[in-house]
Amino acid sequence: MKDNGDGSRQQAILNSAFQAFSTYGYRKTSMDDIARGAGMSRPAVYLHYKNKEAIVSKLTELYYAEKSVAVAEALATQGSVPEVLTRAIQAQTEGMAKILASPHGLEMLDNTKSLSGEIIAAGEAKLAALYADWLTQQEKAGRVRLLADAAETGRTITATLKGLKLIGAGAEVYEQQVAQVAALFGAGLEVR
Repeated sequence: MKDNGDGSRQQAILNSAFQAFSTYGYRKTSMDDIARGAGMSRPAVYLHYKNKEAIVSKLTELYYAEKSVAVAEALATQGSVPEVLTRAIQAQTEGMAKILASPHGLEMLDNTKSLSGEIIAAGEAKLAALYADWLTQQEKAGRVRLLADAAETGRTITATLKGLKLIGAGAEVYEQQVAQVAALFGAGLEVR
C-alpha cells in the first residue's frame, strides 16, 4: 500500500503544532500558524486533523507510545536496581525539561490534561504496569524489597513523575528533582 506522503504530512503538522504551541501558547496558536509551519494550506491540514484538539490528542498518544517503548527498553537493561530504575525514569522524563523551559510549557501541559485526559490515564497506566512488571521480576529475583505491591509501587513512581512536571518549578529544578526521585526510589527498593 502506497503512503502518498500522508505519514510525512501528518508528522510535519504535528511538529509544526508542537513548535507553535511552544512559541505562542495553545490558545493563541491558530490552524493557520500550524499550516504555515508545516508548509501546507489550512484546508490540507484539515484533511488530517479536524482541529487543534485532535492534534493535541495525537501528540499525547504519540508521546505515551514513545515513552512506553523507552521505559520498557530501559527496564530491560542490566545493572543494579538503582541504575536500571534511573535509566527508566530518565527515559520517561527525557524531553520534558524542554517543554517546561518554554514560556508556554505549563499551559501546554494544562491543555493536554484537559483535552486528552483519557489518553493520559491510559498512558500513565501502561507506564505504571511496565514498572510493576519489572518490580515483580526483581522481587522474585531477590533484588528489590517492596513495601506495597508492585502495581501500587509502579503507580507511585509514575504519579510522582507526573506531579513533578505539573508543579511548575522550571526546567533545571525539574531535572534535579527527577534525578533525586530516581535515586531515592532506587536506593529504597534495592535489597542490601
